[in-house]
Amino acid sequence: MSEDSSYVSTAELLRPELEDLGFRILCGEDHLDRRVTNPRVQKPGLAFAGYYRYIKPGRVQIIGESEINFIASLPELIRKDRFDEVTRLQIPVMIVTKGLIPDPLLVELCRDRSIPILSSASLSSVIIKRVSNFLEDRLVPSTHLHGVLLEIYGLGVLLIGSSGVGKSECALDLITRGHSLVADDRVTVKRYPNGDLVGSAEGPIRHHMELRGLGIINVQDLFGLASVRERKTVDLVVRLEPWDEEKAYDRLGLDETVYQILDVPCPFITMPVALGRNLSILVEIAARNHMLKLKGHHSAREFAQQLANEIERQRQNADTAQFVPEKE
Repeated sequence: MSEDSSYVSTAELLRPELEDLGFRILCGEDHLDRRVTNPRVQKPGLAFAGYYRYIKPGRVQIIGESEINFIASLPELIRKDRFDEVTRLQIPVMIVTKGLIPDPLLVELCRDRSIPILSSASLSSVIIKRVSNFLEDRLVPSTHLHGVLLEIYGLGVLLIGSSGVGKSECALDLITRGHSLVADDRVTVKRYPNGDLVGSAEGPIRHHMELRGLGIINVQDLFGLASVRERKTVDLVVRLEPWDEEKAYDRLGLDETVYQILDVPCPFITMPVALGRNLSILVEIAARNHMLKLKGHHSAREFAQQLANEIERQRQNADTAQFVPEKE
């Protein structure tokens, strides 16, 4: 089930990820709980010119040098009127760039109406890019899945299945074979506007695995930096399940099934687990085979086509033989 991150508090803009922007609070320090609900930031130049419909609720407003200079060119009464109208809108926070000093009247109105103003010495272009990326990463739909996400031959392969089926053990074997861990046990998946599903691990579990009988291990410490990845797109889902003698499994590979994550279909394989089956090699082969499919080579379909061609050829030969006259 998806979990939409519907808002980001203004206080989160002061987190370590953006600390290099050097934000200072000019006013509204007691109202940093105001909600940013739109990942797109905007500059309120048109609003300061009197076109207020341009301001969208829940967006961060960036005030740069052009806005400051335009405001300064307005007569005081018009300036007061524009500031009054703008600060009545649903603005969560304003950010003043290049270390510029905002108009004292704007600061006073924002303070009275509980709108925080942040200041940074960085350029507007830098702040727009960094804040937009920060917000997009937090406001996109997300979900948490029970499984293991690995990078295998450049593909993001998500192993799912019931507890105790052997997901972590299979993943550990793949890591020893040179592949990389992204997340174990709890995989956070986010859906970006371009449709990509990106998985990662959050918090202290990053780079760690739980193995029954051994406990918690640090994969990076044991196998080196190349054994882990921070994030990876989910390209293939493999479900491990105990072998069921009564169940009919796909033996040719012609069936194309998908697994829905955040309403995005992912290629899906069910892989039965039985004594004597080397799961890590099978998952490796599944990843290689999927790569071939992405390049336009579908082994099962090509085999089925060759078989159909051979059957048709033999049928035509048999039909021809029936009409060959016997020699006297």
